[in-house]
Amino acid sequence: MASSPYQNAESESENKFTFAIPNIKLQPLTHLKDYIPNLQTHPSPLDTNPFFRPLSEFYITPSDVILRHILHDFTGTFPTSGPNLAYHRAGPRKQIHFESGHVRAAIVTCGGLCPGMNTVIKELVVGLWELYGVREIYGVRAGYRGFYSTEAVALNPKMVDEWHRKGGTVLETSRGGFDLDKIVNAIQDRGFNQVYIIGGDGTMRGMVQIFNEIKRRKLNIAVAGIPKTVDNDVGIIDKSFGFQTAVEMAQQAINAAHTEAESAVNGIGLVKLMGRSTGHIALNATLCSRDVDCCLIPENDFYLEGKGGLFEFLDIRLKDNGHAVLVVAEGAGQDIIPRDDQSHVAEKDESGNPVFLDVGGWLKSELKKWWERDHPKELFTVKYIDPTYMIRAVPANATDNLYCTLLAHSAIHGAMAGYTGFVCGPINGNYAYIPVEEVAKAKNPVNTRDHKWAWFRSIANQPDFARS
Repeated sequence: MASSPYQNAESESENKFTFAIPNIKLQPLTHLKDYIPNLQTHPSPLDTNPFFRPLSEFYITPSDVILRHILHDFTGTFPTSGPNLAYHRAGPRKQIHFESGHVRAAIVTCGGLCPGMNTVIKELVVGLWELYGVREIYGVRAGYRGFYSTEAVALNPKMVDEWHRKGGTVLETSRGGFDLDKIVNAIQDRGFNQVYIIGGDGTMRGMVQIFNEIKRRKLNIAVAGIPKTVDNDVGIIDKSFGFQTAVEMAQQAINAAHTEAESAVNGIGLVKLMGRSTGHIALNATLCSRDVDCCLIPENDFYLEGKGGLFEFLDIRLKDNGHAVLVVAEGAGQDIIPRDDQSHVAEKDESGNPVFLDVGGWLKSELKKWWERDHPKELFTVKYIDPTYMIRAVPANATDNLYCTLLAHSAIHGAMAGYTGFVCGPINGNYAYIPVEEVAKAKNPVNTRDHKWAWFRSIANQPDFARS
């Protein structure tokens, strides 16, 4: 059968491009030998592990890299600015730095709670024990301050066997308590030579200092980070562990709000979800629900009164449907909430995060004032649901449990190989080792110019709240 000339022309047009990506910059991955000379290497115990049959391609080599951006315009119409960044691929190395019998590992959880923290701890313990034969594994209690203020607890697979079924962190956590000299002195004095740090962006900033101080002292200690933030605001990586579980749990609050609103005359269900600087939980929960009429996030300003404002939009929805569901991220609207005390603006918590005003309570009050003013004597109900701590204090779901296992094993492989000062996480679906300095600085805001935000607005017909 002859080919269509149109197909041939299309094929020729497509084939004229060369698929070479220029200007690739491989991000550095620090190894202990970079500042400690003459370190020995050892064959990986995975070679003799009865559960593995390593082939030549099983082990990761220095030439295995992952591109940060995989979408490219070969026409040159939309040129990329700067180099194409690449990262070393995570996974087992054929030669490792630490002998199993000489490893003394410490695991610490810092900052707020997140689904999956106990799974990460468990898989670090089981992975070190079963994959590499490490027997000295310790949990540091109460966050960073636990290094110098409490005794570490010995961990083993039997002890952590059921931890993945529990929410929170069995090791306990806290904010603040970061004293660099005390922490590094404690790590050194207690003989830890692998440190696994689980935490968010504030914790990662602390890890940068710990890594740099250990490097300055030229200590033979590997420091590995596993990024944790329930609201998915850590940059570079595809997503943070626990995020999927949080979105799933948020559905329950949205479903309840929808039922309450639908069961009342002129009912509004108002749900406040976590998201200090980003609205990922609110946006994704909204898209999953399909019952939400309006989603307010920190990345998209809004206003209440006047043409194109929130009240006008809700008025139309109530007239059309008789009810409405409104989801708001906790960091939204902070610039328009009246502040009685200007000192509140500068108030911060122990992690250095700004203390936000309650946008949910404020919106509930403003909605009631608006209705009483514009629709006197008409029935109206606002049901306000705040599941903030409910969505983060639960065990991880199946997807996050699997994700936590892969993160833990990636961290173990990197530390055992002698790499340090890295954070592990997926980039475009492949696990990579990322310099912790980059992760500590990178943000992950919702892009209100991309397809996902447009998708949501097309479903809800929500205005952009841009003042004309």
